[in-house]
Amino acid sequence: MKSRGGAADGGGTSTDTSAGVPLGGSPAASTLTEEPAAPARTVVRRAGAVRWYGLALAALALVLVCGLSLSVGARSIPFATVWEVLVRGGGGEEAFVVRELRVPRTAIGLLAGAALGLAGALMQGLTRNPLADPGLLGVNNGASAAVVTAIAFLGVDSPIGYVWFALLGAAVAYAVVYLLGSSGRASTPERMVLAGAAINAMLIAYVSAVILSDLSVFDEFRFWAVGSLAGRDTDVVVQVGPLILIGVVAALGLARPLNALALGEETGRALGAHTERTRLTGAVAVALLCGGATAAAGPIAFVGLAVPHLVRMVTGPDQRWVMAYSLLLAPVLLLGADVLGRFLVSPGELEAGIVTAFFGAPLFILLSRRRRIAAL
Repeated sequence: MKSRGGAADGGGTSTDTSAGVPLGGSPAASTLTEEPAAPARTVVRRAGAVRWYGLALAALALVLVCGLSLSVGARSIPFATVWEVLVRGGGGEEAFVVRELRVPRTAIGLLAGAALGLAGALMQGLTRNPLADPGLLGVNNGASAAVVTAIAFLGVDSPIGYVWFALLGAAVAYAVVYLLGSSGRASTPERMVLAGAAINAMLIAYVSAVILSDLSVFDEFRFWAVGSLAGRDTDVVVQVGPLILIGVVAALGLARPLNALALGEETGRALGAHTERTRLTGAVAVALLCGGATAAAGPIAFVGLAVPHLVRMVTGPDQRWVMAYSLLLAPVLLLGADVLGRFLVSPGELEAGIVTAFFGAPLFILLSRRRRIAAL
């Protein structure tokens, strides 16, 4: 005969069905359901520690490549001499090379690389397309069209003059793409990409028509269009630096909303993300980042596409980590390409934009074939 609790008389342990815990049972039995949580927390901690260690290694790599950018080239200068010039000043030919030529060049590489990498991560998050980059939405060609116009019709012939036209052209192109992509009921990633493709086609046609009709314009434009860190001075850094830094701050502030929107717009709104505000702020940040980088160094390909994609293979889809890693590793790639270009055709130089495309694109294709493109 069974008792009212459901256990046999004089036999097993009675059970409180509302709690699911044996009455009078051992403490170990009552905690069986809690044990799997401890290994899960350990795995999360270890993953976070690995990401922090990786971020520290990325920062170390950035410091190393900056040192190489300041010390190697047609005339190699020892690290000790570079440090002496930077800390204590001094005169002489080596001091001139370091301060007047290589410091602005390295600073442009840092700014442009960080801007391109972060803009690529932001654009991929906004469009939910892992193959999005600054060239996809017309930013690079908008800058190119503005520079061609300045050369052909306004007589501008210096990097300082190119900066503001390139920045304006990139901003206008992206604004047009954003307006076209958001017209109607609501903006969607697909509409943005289609609008970008249409604007890109128009801008390419315009640039080709202008440079092919005037060889002098072509000769002037091609040195900027190839993408290079050489020939820029501190005035370029002063002009584009604040704009890029504003774009960096705006982009980093969008990491959490992008994580929420990656779950879907309805879920993102339920989590507190404002869809239109996020996209509008992202558009402003992309215009500042891509416009500043393209204005300073020219339309450099591959950096904004490849770095966030490769980073995502390591960090996963969390935009906070993707942006942090891209901010450090994209300048490593750009400055590394610039340093490598100084050796490939020595005593001459190969522009950084050529190196990133020539070596980076095959590597990206190889990685894409060996591994699936990381989902956002």
